[in-house]
Order: sequence, then C-alpha cells, then structure tokens
Amino acid sequence: MDIAQAKRRENIAEYILYLWQVEDLLRALQFSPEAVYSQLIAPRNVEESQRHVYLLWYMDIANLLRQEGKEEQGHLEHTLHLIDDLNDLHLQLMKLPVGAHYRETFARLEPELPRLRAVLGRQASDIELCFRALYAVMLYRIKGQGEKGAVADTIEFVSPVVAELADMHRRVERGEIDLFKDADAAE
Repeated sequence: MDIAQAKRRENIAEYILYLWQVEDLLRALQFSPEAVYSQLIAPRNVEESQRHVYLLWYMDIANLLRQEGKEEQGHLEHTLHLIDDLNDLHLQLMKLPVGAHYRETFARLEPELPRLRAVLGRQASDIELCFRALYAVMLYRIKGQGEKGAVADTIEFVSPVVAELADMHRRVERGEIDLFKDADAAE
C-alpha cells in the first residue's frame, strides 16, 4: 500500500508494474486473507495498528480482480485505464513540439514493435505492448528463464521509452509542463 502510493506519486510506470505484480501474488496466494497476511504483511516492518489497513488494501485488490472476472489472469481495469492515459500522452508527444526528444527515443523502439507483437501475441496499443513486454521480462527474471539476448533487447529499447513517458506524465501532472500552452507557444 505504502509502496504503491509512493510509486503512484513518483513514477506511474513503476506503479502499474507493481500493481500487476501484486495481482499475480494475490493469485498465487489464492486470495486467502491468511496467506496474504502471513506472506505479504507479517514479514514487513509495519506497526501492528497498520497491519489491518494493509490487509484491507490487498483484499480490496483481490475483490476487484474477482469482480472483473480476472481471478486467473488479466489486469485490473484501473491499470489498463492508466495505460490508455499514457498512450494518449504518447500520441500527443508524437505530434507536439514538447515531444521532440521523446519522438527520438521512440524512433529507436519502433522497428522492434512488430517483433514484440509477434512474441507477445497481442493486439494492443504500442504503450500497452511496452508494459506487457516489461512485465514479461520481470517475470522471466524472477523465474530465471528467458534468453539473455531477448531480455536485454527488450530492456534496451522499451525501458527508455517507458521511462521518458513516465517522466513526462509526472511533469504534466505536477504542472511543470503544459502540453497545449507549450504547443501554442511553439506555433
């Protein structure tokens, strides 16, 4: 909960990937409150008075997964909406003057997108595809699987795009960048 809140404030990409990891952890623990408590809460240095709050947070996510029919696989609509928001920002940055550096970064990834689509077998926006690739790399690393070349390629091309997009998102949210004002000024 505290980790998610900090990640949401500082880096939307890390927040999304963290929530996806929590979803998989909850599935692995079969949504059992006892298992969630013993595996995810008890080992942490959390005050006794806060442990119940943490358990409620995890169980809220578990309940959302059930409500959305995603007990076995899939991601919460909340995170998918955030990715849609990031995709909207991506599309704006691809057109607006403020996105010049971002376009250069994305241009290095663009030739790799068909390969990623083939490997992941998904019809998704470019940004959702990036997140799914990063999450797959995380899972491969956790499991100790996957070719090092494929993992390195994904990280080399996808990570800079997602990192820059997340940074731009943070800056827009904080009012450091006004996409439309900056676009008007450049015209």
